[in-house]
Amino acid sequence: MINRIVQTMADAMAGIGDGSTVLVGGFGAVGQPSALIDGLIEHGAKDLTIVSNNPGVGRVGLARLLELGRVRKIVCSFPRSSDPVVFEQLYREGKIELEIVPQGTMAERMRAAGAGIPAFFTATSVGTKLAMGKEIREFDGRTYVMEKALPGDVALVEAWQADRWGNLTYRASGRNFNPVMAMASKLTIVQSQHIVELGELDPEKIVTPGMFVDRVLHVPYGDPKPS
Repeated sequence: MINRIVQTMADAMAGIGDGSTVLVGGFGAVGQPSALIDGLIEHGAKDLTIVSNNPGVGRVGLARLLELGRVRKIVCSFPRSSDPVVFEQLYREGKIELEIVPQGTMAERMRAAGAGIPAFFTATSVGTKLAMGKEIREFDGRTYVMEKALPGDVALVEAWQADRWGNLTYRASGRNFNPVMAMASKLTIVQSQHIVELGELDPEKIVTPGMFVDRVLHVPYGDPKPS
């Protein structure tokens, strides 16, 4: 019987190794798997590469992971968020690497990884510093930059609903990067606000099929740190 639901945070985090590339869903706090980020902190993995929309705010969540010295590199679109104090300090001190990727390009790089596409060409970033060192080609008179796929060892995802097969739905803008990150990783770990019985999800509303999901932890709204 297929059952991807795990009962504890320790079960959810099991096997995440040092040096992993971790894709973290969310756009700011919306759709962000906050409980799983805290679980990753408790798990203790280090020398991580984090792929996220931004490097966190204040001194909690992703920012706390950075502050603890667990992150070697961050790949993001907006390194200067509303309160980037931790990231900025680490970056100025040369203690963290940064790769800036335009938001649409980042999403497409992960989608490509999930689809088995090794690279693609885009006009985004042509003529800027972000294109330096990358292959440039011309198609039909327009210049394009080659971008490589962006796979993850682990994806941390937030969903609205999940069943025991790992089929997922998302709520409104909480969808954001979560589906492509789920596709692009070897190990996809999900925190879901609701767990439903098999067959209760409308097939037309399932965005991430269970074949892309490995573990699901029930994290109801308002319960950010399950055991």
